Amino acid sequence: MQLPESVTIKEVGPRDGLQNEASLISTEDKVEWINLLSASGFSYIEFSSFVHPKWIPQLADAVEVAKNITRNPDITYAALVPNRKGLERALEVDVDEVSIFMSASEAHNKNNINKSIDDTYPVLDEVVRDAKAAGKSVRGYVSTVFGCPYEGNVQVDQVIRVCDSLFEMGIDELSLGDTIGVANPKQVDQFLDEIKGRFDLSKLAMHFHDTRGMALANVLVSLQHDIRTFDSTVGGLGGCPYAKGASGNLATDDLVHMLDEMEIRTGVDEEKLIKAASFIGSKLDKQLPSHQMQMIHKAGQ
Repeated sequence: MQLPESVTIKEVGPRDGLQNEASLISTEDKVEWINLLSASGFSYIEFSSFVHPKWIPQLADAVEVAKNITRNPDITYAALVPNRKGLERALEVDVDEVSIFMSASEAHNKNNINKSIDDTYPVLDEVVRDAKAAGKSVRGYVSTVFGCPYEGNVQVDQVIRVCDSLFEMGIDELSLGDTIGVANPKQVDQFLDEIKGRFDLSKLAMHFHDTRGMALANVLVSLQHDIRTFDSTVGGLGGCPYAKGASGNLATDDLVHMLDEMEIRTGVDEEKLIKAASFIGSKLDKQLPSHQMQMIHKAGQ
């Protein structure tokens, strides 16, 4: 089995994890949580979103969070940005990286962004252009890569067209999302086989959800294709508010544990990570769904 010696884990819990939670977390608690994540060894944390507060009220305090977290110069602090207005707010607090997003399927894109795919491109192109002019790196997210809650299967050619358009805009990295957790290892293997000659794999990340318990299996297949960057959320928090059935993301603590056992370096301290997971679990007053947190919970009973 050919595996990389190290991988990069991008912690997206403060954005993708919290956006689907019913409970509102105070700004102070978010700041403390992000500081705990910063101390855990990550090189990248997506700390919030500059989407209009009426769409994602849980992240309405993005500016305040950005101003109050303790920034480590060795960590990239990124935020999701939907349009030029959101970018202006993000630049005011000097985000390190701007993330843009869209779907590979028309129906999900319209439900998520309220625009067709073709109408989304000019909006994102403006964000990329202005973010680059401000000296920021830009990351793209493509949702519903392996299946759509409204359309079902998504053709690989459609995913490729969307990816091509985003790379043509000048993004630095692209995260490919299994938004509703329908991907299986064979599908991931075939998909990566199909795109590997077309895209620089070092510029791709995988973003799996664990709806059917297959996220880690899909990670293993991706590793064998030399994918070295993965998105995840502490404790398996989150989901997509515009995708029915999208349960928690791939859990960072489960991913780190698996990679540590496989002697693949992540730079993340498992003990400090569990401390961060326990903190946010207590603030949400819920048992986090990751296997690691479930095991800790049972051991404490």
